[in-house]
Amino acid sequence: MDENIADEAWWRRQAAAQGEWWKKRAAAHQEETLRQNNLMYAGLIGIGVVLVQPFLTPGAASLDLSAQICVVAFSLAIPLLSALIMLNQHETYRRRVTSSVLVLVAQQAALGLGYVGVVAGFWHIMTIAGIAILVGTILGVAVHSVGYVRVEEDDAQATPGAEQPPQL
Repeated sequence: MDENIADEAWWRRQAAAQGEWWKKRAAAHQEETLRQNNLMYAGLIGIGVVLVQPFLTPGAASLDLSAQICVVAFSLAIPLLSALIMLNQHETYRRRVTSSVLVLVAQQAALGLGYVGVVAGFWHIMTIAGIAILVGTILGVAVHSVGYVRVEEDDAQATPGAEQPPQL
């Protein structure tokens, strides 16, 4: 009977230790997600400003289709990305991420429009550059996804503070 009580106490300690570890991990994950989002948003704003700038000259009245797509995509994306950066700052301050569906849609729209603007801008410069950005993005997303999953799996296996179970 004493052995069962010892086992139960050990399992309770383990559950409490893992519960604390998961809470810390979730909070750190949330902060890292906000940092990464801000990096993406700011990067797309910078790229957009650089790519659209040549089209602001008086001789740019006759833009081809790819240039027009680039300008329109960034004219929509830049204000959305700016608003999302401001929202991320507030979320960081409150240490809480919004659960708004509108914000989720705005995030996806802003990133999608930014991506379309980048592809169209490079396509305008040179068709092969537009294709290269498409292929490079697909490869980049694949590398990031595989690396992210591997790091998360390795981190989950290295749970700190784990004790060995009592021997029977």
